[in-house]
Amino acid sequence: MGPAKGDGTYNVVVIGGGTAGLVTAAATAALGGRVALVERGRMGGDCLNTGCVPSKALISSARLAAQIRRAPEWGLDPLEPRFDLARVLESMRERRARIAPHDSQERFESLGVDVFRAGARFLSPREVQAGEARLRARNFVIATGSRAAIPPIEGLAEARPYTNETVFDELGEKPDRLIILGGGPIGCELGQAFARLGVKVTIVEMAARILEKEDEDASETVRRRLEADGARVLTGARATRVSRAGGRVRMEVEAGEGRREDLEAEALLVAAGRVPNTEDLGLEAAGVVHDARGIRVDACLRTSQRHVYAAGDVAGGHQFTHVADDHARTIVRNILLPWPPKKVDQAVLPWCTYTSPEVARVGLSEAEARGRGIAHDVWRCPFREVDRAVVEREEEGFVKVLTAKGGDRILGATIVGERAGDLVHELVLAMKNGVGLRGVAGTIHAYPTFAEAARKAADRQQKARLTPLASRVLAWRYRLGRR
Repeated sequence: MGPAKGDGTYNVVVIGGGTAGLVTAAATAALGGRVALVERGRMGGDCLNTGCVPSKALISSARLAAQIRRAPEWGLDPLEPRFDLARVLESMRERRARIAPHDSQERFESLGVDVFRAGARFLSPREVQAGEARLRARNFVIATGSRAAIPPIEGLAEARPYTNETVFDELGEKPDRLIILGGGPIGCELGQAFARLGVKVTIVEMAARILEKEDEDASETVRRRLEADGARVLTGARATRVSRAGGRVRMEVEAGEGRREDLEAEALLVAAGRVPNTEDLGLEAAGVVHDARGIRVDACLRTSQRHVYAAGDVAGGHQFTHVADDHARTIVRNILLPWPPKKVDQAVLPWCTYTSPEVARVGLSEAEARGRGIAHDVWRCPFREVDRAVVEREEEGFVKVLTAKGGDRILGATIVGERAGDLVHELVLAMKNGVGLRGVAGTIHAYPTFAEAARKAADRQQKARLTPLASRVLAWRYRLGRR
């Protein structure tokens, strides 16, 4: 019989019950470690409750509504989808509830994890206060995540805008108009979803284009579809003042060259970046160094206190659920087998924006390769040349693969199109294992599939290897065969 809950010394105390914290706790317990998990809010963190899961469920409903409107493209009679936004949101919440037990307190306690539903605060480098309990451990993992940033715009905070943390649970009746501040992945995903569900959406983005981290051809493809779905997209636009009165929000916008515009809507959603959750953790008492970008960690995710680790959004860097998962696995390995320490390896890191069409990336973009002066070739296949895309009426998009100049080593890839987030993983696996485009071209792909797009791009690279001399030699060889 071991010590009672909260007594003695744990192998690991994890602060935060999102992806990074849950994976760390579950893996530690499965390997025989004694672990405590401290979570002050909802189990599952941002991904389950206010991020990936509810947003993709809402996007799924909106995608179906958009397909119904396109019925004539399939030879069907014209249709207009009939729906109640409240029921759509309830369906989203039901899907979320189906997944929630995977992250529940009951499940983790069944795995042997001591779960404390309280805030956590370091009292010293070796002790954390969690409610009434004082927890001691050999190692600590800080996985407190991030939250939506509210830019310092006059009147914005007072206007009580929605963020991804509130919109899925607090939005009631369908607003006629919705302003979205921010044209990154969250703003574009939710902007398109609400536009497809009958809301007049205006996206306000300060940069020159939406999805500015992607190549221009990718962001422009998404912009065209957003506008086709009824959303208005303002780029190079800076919000200067926000006010709320009589159930309406008013936003004053400067759009360059002295142009000003007043926008009005019933609802405002802020999707303008994230800030790490480092407040009230007692990091100074722990001797853990942090700044506005998060907790400082080394390549092994150790903080300034080598027995304290940080994982996920709070550690800075890419803020993706799959990155948090990888962080957790790295930390578990380093705590159990500290030598040689395992470093985080994100050289081949995929991500996806779940608009229609989706935008999936791995490795270098074309703009990044040019900016770094990296010699490269570009191989493309438009979806209109993929038979499955044609018959599915999803011809908008492309596969673009960058290779080292004159060779077939993959430097990066961008896929724009339906199912891009699934399709990119063939190229992710190839990059990770040193397989070049020759290997992709030489792999049999089932017909007809969307995956043929990657093979067709690889075929172009292979055909380009045929030099004029090689072509003449092959032609001569065929002529001999006819004699």
